[in-house]
Amino acid sequence: MKDAAILAAALADPTSLRLGTDWTALIAMARAEQLIGTLACRLDGLPVPETVDRLLADARAAAEQGRLVALWEAEMARRALFPLDCPVILLKGTAYVAAGLAAGRGRSIGDLDILVPRDRIDDVETALLSAAWEWVKPDPYDDAYYRRWMHELPPLIHRERDRMIDVHHTILPLTARQTPDAAAMIADAVPLGNGVSTLSHTDMIVHAAVHLFADGDLAGGMRNLWDIHCLIGEFGTDGLNARAKLHGVDVAVSRALRLAHRLYGTEMPPALAKPQRTDPLYLRRMIARDGWGRQTRPVTRLGFYVRSHWLRMPPAMLARHLWIKWRKA
Repeated sequence: MKDAAILAAALADPTSLRLGTDWTALIAMARAEQLIGTLACRLDGLPVPETVDRLLADARAAAEQGRLVALWEAEMARRALFPLDCPVILLKGTAYVAAGLAAGRGRSIGDLDILVPRDRIDDVETALLSAAWEWVKPDPYDDAYYRRWMHELPPLIHRERDRMIDVHHTILPLTARQTPDAAAMIADAVPLGNGVSTLSHTDMIVHAAVHLFADGDLAGGMRNLWDIHCLIGEFGTDGLNARAKLHGVDVAVSRALRLAHRLYGTEMPPALAKPQRTDPLYLRRMIARDGWGRQTRPVTRLGFYVRSHWLRMPPAMLARHLWIKWRKA
């Protein structure tokens, strides 16, 4: 049975594609993993069937449009928050394209994610609400849950542009077992010269790894590992281990490097290259797609879904949260 390992191979070495490539499966998987723009950029200029070439050209155009929209949303947030004289740090895809990094080439970008100091979160909220953003989740329980336990405000959406913003004050829920040093991330952020910043290169890798392995069910894992692959290819791993230990997430970062190496051939320090017993299970989850791009391996996916909630909060809190959400549903 096909799985998304064929997509990983195509991204890692586009020249490896040969006559007889199952383009339907490859493109379906790339779309499902939100990597179609990345794949299109990787294949740009290489010989492909004419129909595939047209499709990839459309994907590159869509990715470029997405890049412009993401940068405009970042500019709108910057304008809204400029009077506060508050650090505003771009995260994830918007940060990659704003900084002109390889990880941003063709990348699919959804919401605008920013990081601000926790002691300024009320000011940021007020400024965004005054600039026509409004709440996506008006439910009182959801609102209280975000404010008390999460690492971000409840999501906001702009009433005119219909674009969402997630305002973070750290990178993991407050209930999580690990407690990354958000103040250190903000202190070491890299200014872009236009009133916003990005995380340092090591903190970008840390954030991508944490988002994947300490705060989720591995959905979008191939895209996150590709981000890490590109960041390491551009900046290396100097200082990464020390930074990961500072934030208490060295296990997640080491796993991210090992799996990026397995999927994409990412260069990594020999000391981290030794496979761990659970690595194949993580890979099995991340490449669980069939030739039509549909998710497969439901038991594995369910296991990682349960794991993601287990990591986010203690058992008693988890049971209460799931009970309330079930009753509301």
